[in-house]
Amino acid sequence: MLEGLMALWALNVAAQHLERGRVVSDIQLGFVELSVNKQRLRTWVSQRQLDAGAVPAERDRLLQSMRDTLVQLQTLAQRAATLDPGANTRAEHLQRQDALAVLTRSVDALASEVNRVQPLRPGTDARSTWDALNERFDMSDGRDLRQLLAQGSARELAAVQRERQAADRTLAWMRLLWTAAASSLALGALLLAAYLTRALRQPLERLSEGALALQRGDLDHRIPEQGRDEFSAVARSVNAMAAELAEHRTAERQTRQRLEEQVQARTAELQGALQSLRDVDARRRQLFADISHELRTPTTAIRGEAEITLRGQAKPPAEYQAALRRIVETSGQLGLVIDDLLTMARSDIDALALQRRAIDLAPAFTEAMEQAQALAHEHQVKLHSAPLPAVPLPLLADPQRLRQLITLLLDNAIRYSAPGGEVRVRVLLAADTTLRCVVEVCNAGIGIAPDELPRVFERNFRGEQARRHRADGSGLGLAIGRALARAHGGEISLSSDPINGTTATLWLPITPYLESSDA
Repeated sequence: MLEGLMALWALNVAAQHLERGRVVSDIQLGFVELSVNKQRLRTWVSQRQLDAGAVPAERDRLLQSMRDTLVQLQTLAQRAATLDPGANTRAEHLQRQDALAVLTRSVDALASEVNRVQPLRPGTDARSTWDALNERFDMSDGRDLRQLLAQGSARELAAVQRERQAADRTLAWMRLLWTAAASSLALGALLLAAYLTRALRQPLERLSEGALALQRGDLDHRIPEQGRDEFSAVARSVNAMAAELAEHRTAERQTRQRLEEQVQARTAELQGALQSLRDVDARRRQLFADISHELRTPTTAIRGEAEITLRGQAKPPAEYQAALRRIVETSGQLGLVIDDLLTMARSDIDALALQRRAIDLAPAFTEAMEQAQALAHEHQVKLHSAPLPAVPLPLLADPQRLRQLITLLLDNAIRYSAPGGEVRVRVLLAADTTLRCVVEVCNAGIGIAPDELPRVFERNFRGEQARRHRADGSGLGLAIGRALARAHGGEISLSSDPINGTTATLWLPITPYLESSDA
């Protein structure tokens, strides 16, 4: 290591000599280039005075070249002072800086004079003009610029020779050093061979320790990998095998964890399915309760009416006819209740089986209005409909179910209106976040109390005013309507007050026309 450091030091010294020689050589060339450009500028001035075709661009180029050369010389001078800061060359650096300062001022003054040069007028004393211009070219601050350039060039040339001689001496010393180093290395190689013979024991011991660690199952143990010899290659192979085994162990652990997670997920799914079955069973029980509740009253009424009619002696035909009419009316109510219950059974989980296809709202709406007109006439209620929008209203819907949904809303509005009242219906397009069709059904009926409004879509719920107005209702109509609306991707909402009545709003998503197909 000592021999290597000495060789590096010698190389560094030689490189410094070469670098200093290169810098002073560049400075010397800069002085020469500056002198040449100065002579070319003098020639240009002569051509200008003689009006011999001197181009101003050439003058500017020469002046700029001289300035660039001076800037480069300043940089090189600073570099030379940095490379050789010794006391022996301090005077040389000062002379160089002084010469560059004088030359810089002379170029600035010369540029001012040259820029004013014009062709000589007839009768002008050419000799005196030329002497004055030469004075500016050759003298600055009382010093002869020609002598200054010559001295600078000679000084830099001597510095180049000095640095070359120093570099030659350093190279000769390095030859001697490297010869001694070669001899020392030969002796060191013999000693190193003996050392390596003894050092073979260490890598073998490390390999043995690694094998024992693998045998114990310690897969995190790694054999130190030093160098590129055969022992290091074996150590890398053993370490790679240990790393691969560790990865397999990690992968096995992760696989086991994923299996556990999948088992947990499947267990959760089974629990969800079990809960769904429980919910279905609860809804089935609720349906049976609804059927029992809703069918008991009309069937009891029919049986009671028949028993009263058949009891006792024979009665006039008019009484039998009256009893039969009451039985027919009650049977009709029973049929409506059965229809409602069947509809609720089909929509038990809000998943009605619909045959949806691309249709227009207008036909279904018109048919529902025609059916509702008869009911309105029977209840002495006026049914008014605003004109439909002039544009098509394409929906993806089941025509029969859609007609049933609109009829249900109209039926509800008519039945809960007082005689002489009116029901207003309008259809419009709304565009907020999505384009949708809105059907509004408004009546001036009995209204709904604010505390009862949130519960009107519950099964079998009927408000106090609804029960007073119509005792034969089942409380299933709005629940059926909401199930139908949601099955079509829409929704129903109610707003009401005792003065203005109730407004039912149905909105359905507009769907671009497609080829008719079941959905």
